[in-house]
Amino acid sequence: MFPQHFSDWLQQFVPLELYQALFALLADKPWYVVDKYQQVKYCSPGLLQLLGYETDEFLVQRVAPLGLELDFKGLKTTSSATVSNAEGISISVAKTTSWLSGQDAEIIAGICLLTPRVDSSKEPSKTIHKPNKDNFHGIISRSPAMHAVFQIIENAAATTATVLVRGESGSGKELVARAIHQLSTRNSGPFLAINCAALSSSLLESELFGHVRGAFTGAVKDHSGLFQRANGGTLFLDEVAELPLELQAKLLRVLQERNYIPVGGDRSINVDVRIVAATHRSLREQVRLGEFREDLMYRLRVVPIFIPPLRERREDINLLLWHFIRLHNAENFRRIEKIDPAAMQILLDYAWPGNVRELHNVVEYAFAVGRGTVLRSAELPPEFRELPRSPELDDKPLALLSPEQEADAIRAALSRYQGKLNLAANALGMSRATFWRKRKLYGL
Repeated sequence: MFPQHFSDWLQQFVPLELYQALFALLADKPWYVVDKYQQVKYCSPGLLQLLGYETDEFLVQRVAPLGLELDFKGLKTTSSATVSNAEGISISVAKTTSWLSGQDAEIIAGICLLTPRVDSSKEPSKTIHKPNKDNFHGIISRSPAMHAVFQIIENAAATTATVLVRGESGSGKELVARAIHQLSTRNSGPFLAINCAALSSSLLESELFGHVRGAFTGAVKDHSGLFQRANGGTLFLDEVAELPLELQAKLLRVLQERNYIPVGGDRSINVDVRIVAATHRSLREQVRLGEFREDLMYRLRVVPIFIPPLRERREDINLLLWHFIRLHNAENFRRIEKIDPAAMQILLDYAWPGNVRELHNVVEYAFAVGRGTVLRSAELPPEFRELPRSPELDDKPLALLSPEQEADAIRAALSRYQGKLNLAANALGMSRATFWRKRKLYGL
């Protein structure tokens, strides 16, 4: 690669010192080194500046979710690509790649230089970029229903209106609240959150509105409540339907008058706080049952946002699976590169009553109990490996079923897995040959 006289001259230098000098010279350029497992081993300050990452934060990332992966073919290449920065914004770049080989001539690392591309119709210093449509302020989705939610979030964030987020447990209500805060003019202020179902009435009142010294036994000093601490920012009230009736009146006063009196106090405190509330219940139904104030419902429900459950946006299951897998791959305990088709079919067919939170827990379970680069159905929680049975089967082992019951179980497995014999056989604990023979026996 170098002229012989230059190669000979380089022998007098300690290699590490030479590398360090070169690295320092090229510090402002966006470049990085990855090993053959696509793990970042070094990144320049210029790359961190381009992508908006801190060093420690960036080095735990796998390159795939950022668009930095390299094709280990051993050829120096320059290609167009799109990479994602820390905020999920895409940046158009040219990637120039070179390679490092080990003693046996096997390629063991790649070095890549990024050159941001510019739009010739605009100022040359401006980088072309567009938001990552699948990642909206930490909410991962490509569902049209969720993209409609994203638009409502953007529109609502531009106002001062109170927002009520409705969605099932685990669907990401707090992420919606955080997105509203980040997109609003209050994003430089605090974002505080509290679960209204997690505390008793007295503790919740003290936590929300604060108390003065001597207000009750143990109140040895004044305590600032969440409303006071969130002044100038956003307060997220999760499970607001569980708020006791006596506190609902006090919350209504804050929303109407923009002031409140701490527990045991005699003077009101003015506050400027935006409320984003969330619930998995219907507030209208709670009002009908006499458990929620109708006037407060209307104050909270100025802009209602409904989050569809995961079972209604199945196109997100695969996207979310790989999002969480990449997060856990970065921990370097186990690296999953593939999902076995049988496991994927089970995950796609599951109803996900716990929504996105449950899906994340399933991935975490698989990383804890399994090994290797393939996620298999045996690494899923037990409930994912149990085929739903008819009530008349009474959870009997297949060996104890009558021919009619066994035929019903085979028919149910074929229906659930859409005629895929391997998946249906695995679900029933049979070999493919046994499943085929019994299927033929029962004329299914």
